[in-house]
Amino acid sequence: MTSSSTPGLTRFNTLADDEATTALHEVCASAAWRRAILSRRPYADAEALLLASDTATAALSPEDLADAMAGHPPIGRPKPGDPASAREQRGMADATEELKAEMLELNLAYQERFGHVFLICATGTTGEQMRDAVKSRIGNSPEQERDIVRTELGKINRIRLTRLVEEDKD
Repeated sequence: MTSSSTPGLTRFNTLADDEATTALHEVCASAAWRRAILSRRPYADAEALLLASDTATAALSPEDLADAMAGHPPIGRPKPGDPASAREQRGMADATEELKAEMLELNLAYQERFGHVFLICATGTTGEQMRDAVKSRIGNSPEQERDIVRTELGKINRIRLTRLVEEDKD
């Protein structure tokens, strides 16, 4: 291990495969992504883990990408009991009822057009920014949108992995 290793990374590197798989499922719902991350353990440092995540995300087939997106709730409706989605979507928590209703309509229109939830790295993003993003992206071609979704998923995975390896659980 290098000096940049954290207790959380050491814990992740030494988890049994089934425990590591469970932890990684909280990061990304794609089984292919989880297998790729598990296959490269142990990681010397957090940056190596993040680079492996980037590589695994880039390699996802369209079906694997759909699996990954299936694990994400619509913007404005975080999964009950899921602190990660609630934390990531905090920008919608204080939104007006009008904005929440507008996001619901936009989410439904987006899902009808593309066949999956609108995915955005919502961490640090306001409700208005999320609304503007869905409005600007709904006119994209499916290919353009798939590329954007892959980029957004990569950002989300990096944030969640960083949290995973920085947590100090006893």
